[in-house]
Amino acid sequence: MDGVGSFGAGRTGTAVDPITFAKQPQTILRVLSWIFSLVVFASIVNEGYVNLGSERLHCVFNRNGDACNYGVFVGLVGLLACSFFFLLDYKFSSISSVKDRKKAVMLEIGFSGFWTFLYFVSFCFLANQWSRTKVNDLPLNQGADAARAAIAFSFFSIITWAGLTVRAVQKYLLGTDMTLFTTEHMDGAAPTQPYPSNSPGGGPAETTEAYQSPPFTENNTAPTYQVPIY
Repeated sequence: MDGVGSFGAGRTGTAVDPITFAKQPQTILRVLSWIFSLVVFASIVNEGYVNLGSERLHCVFNRNGDACNYGVFVGLVGLLACSFFFLLDYKFSSISSVKDRKKAVMLEIGFSGFWTFLYFVSFCFLANQWSRTKVNDLPLNQGADAARAAIAFSFFSIITWAGLTVRAVQKYLLGTDMTLFTTEHMDGAAPTQPYPSNSPGGGPAETTEAYQSPPFTENNTAPTYQVPIY
């Protein structure tokens, strides 16, 4: 019974069609989340720090290093998490234990929901610090495009990670589909036979028989005795 139609996946050992897998909404959301996380991470790492005439690099978000560090952290971990859950989605049908599938779905729900919240914080934090950044803090407008890209794709990531959370909840609510298991066993079972009748011919037993008189009848009349005449 393990792994039979549980949590939105087919039976254990079912072959995964790459084209069908790629067209699934969950796969599309996963790929978009991976791209958005990459943009947030790469934008801050490559152009999120500027040199203001000293050896020390300053964060473009109001010279607040915590803003850049937070954006890098959320983007990098989100990037790695998307890669991990992408492989988990592809191998999900090969998990034979229903309990292991349940744990995987619950892990996805918890992480996706939590990362949706972290990206919401990232969007608010970066947007707030960028609004406080002065023009003089960015020579030749250096890092401005990277800052705007990190803010925009943090907002897009909120949508995609929220969508992944909803999809994971839907998988959890599906639970274990026992119809496949029941149908499989009912199809393989031998058809039920009615109880055979007690009569040898299979038909109803005859309860009445034609009455036949005995071939010989006895005369129960006693013989008469005559008195001799003298």
